Amino acid sequence: MPTAHLIHGYLGAGKTTFARRLEREIPAIRFSHDEWMVRLYGHDPPIEQFADFYWRIYQLVEEIWLRCLERGVDVVLDFGFWSRQERDKTRAKISAIGAQAHLYRLTCSEDEAWQRIEKRNANLQGSLLIVRNTFEVLKERFEPLAPDEARIEITA
Repeated sequence: MPTAHLIHGYLGAGKTTFARRLEREIPAIRFSHDEWMVRLYGHDPPIEQFADFYWRIYQLVEEIWLRCLERGVDVVLDFGFWSRQERDKTRAKISAIGAQAHLYRLTCSEDEAWQRIEKRNANLQGSLLIVRNTFEVLKERFEPLAPDEARIEITA
């Protein structure tokens, strides 16, 4: 049965590193929203356009990864899945086409996450620039997994 591997975690938790490894091990096709953003809009897209850019890419990429699953190809979705609503909608779409979903939760300490981001900021190569203020402000948007959400725990 085709499987979508959903990668959940906050900034700097090691999601993309894990997703790349998982892509090779399964094998699967990996989709990383941030890489598409950088490719199309640069490392630091204007904040006033970020939401529009995000949704354009989200819709385009969703069409492709769903088609992969429909054709029996596993996918790794390196999207963060910050909200319960997004996770539930994605799992419903996966189920509707007869595929299964595995959810991975990546965690590390906040200090480790920020150190990783600082290191990445020094050599962006396909990553979005994240400043400390953004790191702090976005915490309000991050919804941890609920106890009823089955997951595979990964400490990165």
